[in-house]
Amino acid sequence: MARPTSPRLRQKQDQKPDQEQDEEQERLRRQHGPRRRARAAVLVRAALIATGLVTVYYVLPLDGRSTSGTSVLLACGLLLCVVVFWWEVRAITYSPYPRLKAVEALAATLIFFLLLFAGTYYLLEHSTPGSFSEPLTKTDSLYFTLTTFTTVGYGDITARSQTGRVLTMIQMAGGLLLVGVAARILAGAVQAGLRRRGREPSDEFTSRPED
Repeated sequence: MARPTSPRLRQKQDQKPDQEQDEEQERLRRQHGPRRRARAAVLVRAALIATGLVTVYYVLPLDGRSTSGTSVLLACGLLLCVVVFWWEVRAITYSPYPRLKAVEALAATLIFFLLLFAGTYYLLEHSTPGSFSEPLTKTDSLYFTLTTFTTVGYGDITARSQTGRVLTMIQMAGGLLLVGVAARILAGAVQAGLRRRGREPSDEFTSRPED
């Protein structure tokens, strides 16, 4: 014959699930706090990087270079872009939040890539006037770079000289590599970072806990 349960024992049994639920919610709040701060930090750093690079682009004097000097500058800039990108890939694998770090890395690399070609077009037009369909300001150069990268190509500004067209084709090829190959490399680095921390791949931008 079953022994009757006392009212006090039943009360304790009823309170136990509530306590476990409260403890689970508290644990989730402790986990989500650092993640929210990490998201905010990534957005702030990305905005600061973009602002800083654009400011340098407009402030840096880009006059008085020959065509060969412009080509050397572009080559060095592309090499620097690859080095920075590779450093960012390594940083992703050791970051506590790999996906967030990947977003920051992609933003920095993309902005640097676009500004590098914008500066190159500006230098080319000033060292060899007539390389484009109209004289370029720094804003015009950035506009032409963005329309080329996004494949919009409004046609109001076009490359006329052989050097200008070669540089534009290099940007097109580099843009395809950046969108395809670089994005795949970043995704692989994110997976490696998650495996290093013993976590299943998930998205830091969601509220799902990652233990």
